[in-house]
Order: sequence, then structure tokens, then C-alpha cells
Amino acid sequence: MALPLWKNLLQTTKERILQQRRLSLYSGAHGYQEELIKKKLQQFAGGSINLSKEDNGIGILTLNNPKLMNAFTGTMMIELQERVTELENWKDGKGLIVCGAGNTFCSGSDLNAVKEMSNSQDGMNMCMFMQNTLTRLTRLPLISVAVVQGKAFGGGAELTTACDFRLMTPESEIRFVHKHMGLVPGWGGAARLVRIMGSGAALQLLSGAARVDAEKALHLGFSEQTLSSSDDISRVLEEARAWLNQYTEGPASVIRAMKKVVTAGRELPLEAALRTEKDIFGTVWGGPANLQALARRPKHK
Repeated sequence: MALPLWKNLLQTTKERILQQRRLSLYSGAHGYQEELIKKKLQQFAGGSINLSKEDNGIGILTLNNPKLMNAFTGTMMIELQERVTELENWKDGKGLIVCGAGNTFCSGSDLNAVKEMSNSQDGMNMCMFMQNTLTRLTRLPLISVAVVQGKAFGGGAELTTACDFRLMTPESEIRFVHKHMGLVPGWGGAARLVRIMGSGAALQLLSGAARVDAEKALHLGFSEQTLSSSDDISRVLEEARAWLNQYTEGPASVIRAMKKVVTAGRELPLEAALRTEKDIFGTVWGGPANLQALARRPKHK
């Protein structure tokens, strides 16, 4: 009797949380026309967003446009949305590594696309499109880490803030260069940066277009660790997997639940976050991982 009730509660809670994650920040009421902006973005082709899913529940999301320092073309923006949808539907996933091809992270937007979309309406639609996508990326029930090699400039810097953590190689740098383009961040990077490091430090990085190297990022609490490898992507990813494994080791149901309660605590008012935590707690209490742990009678040291 208890098992069917648990399964029903689990399914209902999963469906509600998934619906909340996919809920668009913007709609037609905000002047947002998704199909129109996607049609526009498709005109600017090049590069790709590649996703591999490993048996241990770790996904590798790679920005692949090395001849432009992995700058986002229009089709890459669309592909990022598609990969996020794929990750939302990946039930066995626990962690995500976001990286760039060719020993660099991402230089922002492809300037060719930017020049052709310089009118206000196109710019606003692209802003809303990328905010929707990166918000969904942030809300994934996966523990995510941006692995920064080389440069993460502009929109690339904003992408790092959509991950839970950041790791940097010794020669890498993150820089919010928007001021030099006569802009402010438009993909949600400013709002997320304030939540990561506070308003004062965020204002300094944004208004100063400051260069943040690996040492400074550690000092600011923006990066978790400086990796020892620099140019060899296979070694960089090996280090990143080892770092991430300390947080993703264990049953997927528990790791995903942990990420969900933290997301709720960050984004919801306290009472709503508490109710959400209660609902998620109900999906793991008496579940397989909980019952197996009780059977082992673990002793905590």
C-alpha cells in the first residue's frame, strides 16, 4: 500500500517541478515571439552545441565553434535550447560539465549576428530567448560546473554564472566586457552574478570590465578551484570529473533532489521554499535509496 502511494507522490511532484522548470520567463504579453526570433537566429549558422551523456550520470556540454573562440552563432543559441530540453528529460543525470572546444571557453556572441540584429526588437527577443534558456539550464536537477579554459568573455562570462560552480585553468580569464560594447549583460548574467558574489563585487566586475584570472576568481569566491592542467582538454576534463564526483557520487534520485531543494531555496520566498522542500523530501523518504541506507545501518564519523 505504501509503495504505490510513494510512487504516485513521486510522479506528481516530478511533473510539477518539471513544469515549473520549463515555464518560460517571457510570453507574448512581454512582446516575446519565440518562433520569430528562432527563425531570425537560424539565418546565422555555424558551430554546434554537443552533448555527451556518460554512464555515471555526468553530461559533457561542449561549445564547438573554435575558429570564432566558440562565439555563439544563431544556430548555436537554438541548439543550446535543444540540449537543455534533452537534459531536462534525462532521468539518470546527476552532473553537468560545460566547456569549450579548442582550449577556450566562449567569447560571447558572434559579432556578425549581432550587427544584423542591431534593432531594438531583435535584441530584446534574443535577450529573452537566452534568458529563458540559461534559466532552464540553471534550474536543471544536475550539479553543474563551467570549466573555463582560455577566455570567457561577454556572453561566455554570463554562461559561467548559469552553472552552480566554476573551475578555471591557470591561464584562463573571465571578463564581462559588455561596457566596451555599450551594453549591459542581457542573458541574466548580472542578476546571477549578484547572487554569487554580492552587489558590490558584481558592480566592480561589470562597471570596470575587470579581467578576472584564476587567482582573482578564487579570491572573490567566483571559482572553486584552479585546475593543474591547461592545454590538454582530456586532462582538464579528467580533473573536472574528479572534482564533480565528490558531489555527484550516490543515487541519482538523491543528488537530483538535493539540487532541487537548493534551487527552491535560492529562487522562492521562504514559505514556498519550505513547502517545496517538504514535497521533495516526500519523494525520497521511504524510497529505494533511503531504505537501502537504513538496511545498512550506517554509522556517521
